[in-house]
Amino acid sequence: MGLRKGKSVAPRRKSPAPKPGPATSRREFLKTAVATTAGVAAASQFPYIKTTFAQAPITWKVQSGFATRDELNISFLDWAKKVDEMSGGRLKIDILPSGAVVGTFDIIDGVNRGVLDGGYAVPAYWYSRNAAFSLFGTGPSFGMDAIDVLSWYYYGGGFDMYQDLLTQMRMNVVGFLLGPMPTQPLGWFRTPVLNPDQLKRTKYRTVGLSADLFGLLGASVVTLPGGEIVPALERGVIDAAEFNNPTSDKALGFPDVRKVYMLQSYHQPVENLEFIVNKGKWEPLPADLKAIVRGAVFAESADFQYKMIDRNSRDLIEFEQKRGVRVYITPKSVLEAQLKAWDTLIDKNSKTNPTFAKIVASQKAWARRVVSWKLRVFVDNKPAFDHFFKK
Repeated sequence: MGLRKGKSVAPRRKSPAPKPGPATSRREFLKTAVATTAGVAAASQFPYIKTTFAQAPITWKVQSGFATRDELNISFLDWAKKVDEMSGGRLKIDILPSGAVVGTFDIIDGVNRGVLDGGYAVPAYWYSRNAAFSLFGTGPSFGMDAIDVLSWYYYGGGFDMYQDLLTQMRMNVVGFLLGPMPTQPLGWFRTPVLNPDQLKRTKYRTVGLSADLFGLLGASVVTLPGGEIVPALERGVIDAAEFNNPTSDKALGFPDVRKVYMLQSYHQPVENLEFIVNKGKWEPLPADLKAIVRGAVFAESADFQYKMIDRNSRDLIEFEQKRGVRVYITPKSVLEAQLKAWDTLIDKNSKTNPTFAKIVASQKAWARRVVSWKLRVFVDNKPAFDHFFKK
């Protein structure tokens, strides 16, 4: 029908959104309403969702304290990978090789000054700053194994004592222990060590409180990073040395320069790895990323144990069967001499260093309870092994 002349026509209004009713699908209406409500709720309750993927990842420059081929450095790589994967790429570890920025024994100073964001090493490397550092990784242990020491660190007050020690030494650093290690061998020698007198005047490499212990036994001690030990043995700078475990020792080349391997010792009955980070990088970190760093520390501690059991056992067999290495168990007389030397060291350091005395008292109280429990509860597996394999 046409329009009449002279008549204006008002614009047609848009129809309002339909309300649910007979003419509108109630299902479609509810679907739209629920989606809108959920989106608003997510945005208000989890605002980080909108920004997480737009932000650049946080990157920490962390230097290793170990040679690239060393098993302990491989643990560093594995830990860094766990952090990356668990954080969905939000926190990345820029891995720097040993010596890249500072010397191995100066990593803690580099982290303190902010030249490095973090470091991956062992507490014994900071021994020259305060002997108490060595108690956290290379101490007398009082009958504990490395897992027991870690349990003390995280559940017996050790963590707070370590942070207090760092603060006392004016180190702007936070430290986490991980990677429990088995008992360290007495080391690599030209001839078997049959009694403690043979250690006198021996030029011997070790670190931490162990250096003082071997000094009391009459050795001439040289402290060197892992990568420098075998060259020193080749040049005659040292006569004998220990580093860590069969797999690490193999990677560093010990079987090429010495053929006598002495297992078992009290100089380092336990040791643990350590991740340290500058407080200026740690404290602003979001709570979930802090939890991921700690979670990766615990995860790598377990993973490292599993790998060490596998690789160390295989490499020890290789030493004997393919590399011509003669393996000996350290005599009881040497072990007893070491324990007596520990008595002297503990007494001397406790009298002059209140922090050392406090840490020793805490470790001894933990060891008295925990080791007593283990000795009574854990069955001696030697009879079982002999029964099944030595018939």
